Amino acid sequence: MRNKWSVDELWNRSELVHALVENLVACQWSNSLSNGFFLELGPAIRVGSAFDYWSSREDEPAYRQLVCLKPPPRGHAFCLEPHTVAKESRIRVELRSTCTTQETVGPMLCFLHDPEEELRKKQKPSLLHTLCTGSYLDVQKTARWLQDLVRENKASVRLLRLRYYILTVLSSSRSCKVAIKDVSGRTKLVEMMFGVQLGDSDIFMSSQATEDIFTPSTTWTLSCTWAEEKFLWLMFDQTRDNSLLSCLQLCTCMVAGTGFSSYTLKTVVMHLLTTTPLSGWRRRHFLLRLDDIMRYLRCCVEEKRLDHFFCGNEKILEEIILPPALQRAKPLNLFQHLAQDPAAHEQAMQEFEELQHQLTTQLFFSGQ
Repeated sequence: MRNKWSVDELWNRSELVHALVENLVACQWSNSLSNGFFLELGPAIRVGSAFDYWSSREDEPAYRQLVCLKPPPRGHAFCLEPHTVAKESRIRVELRSTCTTQETVGPMLCFLHDPEEELRKKQKPSLLHTLCTGSYLDVQKTARWLQDLVRENKASVRLLRLRYYILTVLSSSRSCKVAIKDVSGRTKLVEMMFGVQLGDSDIFMSSQATEDIFTPSTTWTLSCTWAEEKFLWLMFDQTRDNSLLSCLQLCTCMVAGTGFSSYTLKTVVMHLLTTTPLSGWRRRHFLLRLDDIMRYLRCCVEEKRLDHFFCGNEKILEEIILPPALQRAKPLNLFQHLAQDPAAHEQAMQEFEELQHQLTTQLFFSGQ
């Protein structure tokens, strides 16, 4: 049985990396302000399994952060296409008139109304001519832009209480990957993905690649990662004896190497958290909740259906802010592939039986 850690222990494990990235993003943004009409970098949000508080210390992956992108503060705007929430979409960059805002933003030519020749001579290019392909924000160009900023400024970046860190930018087409080595020689891999927030919601269109073999450079993927993390943190806060965390740790350990992902288990648990009173997520109910998780998963596999937690779910906490289009969306079946492929369904049933046996065996020997 793997060691179970408290939420506080797991928080401390990732806090340094997050602080480093926040500092790095702030440094890159301040250095890019004078270089033209580029993106505004917002806060970095913890996402991915290294920040999931039931992940394995032994197989610690990259620390993934979602860096919020905003259009340049002058003369630009983002428009999502299509105007509804979809699994994949493009982000159109539109130029806006600045003719009536000169006094507030300072001297600036208008991309829409001033002559092109004058614009070329006196003003930096618009975002359309730097980080876009056609009219659409380009993931790969954005990745190269941030990678170049990190390379240009890494020698002068001073982080956290005068301690110096060696930063090495790694090759990546849809993110900015950085190896951070501390003074003791330990290295952590950090991956900065990019995300455009949908309105004021907790949902983003992210640079993360889709499952397809080829993802066009202007394609952005719907990401509910922050909403999921926010939801679970609210639940952790209300189940302070760590029984919920223990369930997630054990189940995630059990599915390693099977056809079931940790995301599948997380989705199952989130659904159960909206149907089971939180008073039932106490240490004395630990085995009952484990049994609920396995029963729910079995039912989903048998019925070839596991609904995405946020699409069309009417039981979402009011603290979680969703775009209206996502609230109105039809439920998305994460097990659609099982419904379409009988062989995949048969294999999933076999893997579930093995998973159930493994869990029963693990619990029996841990109780000896």
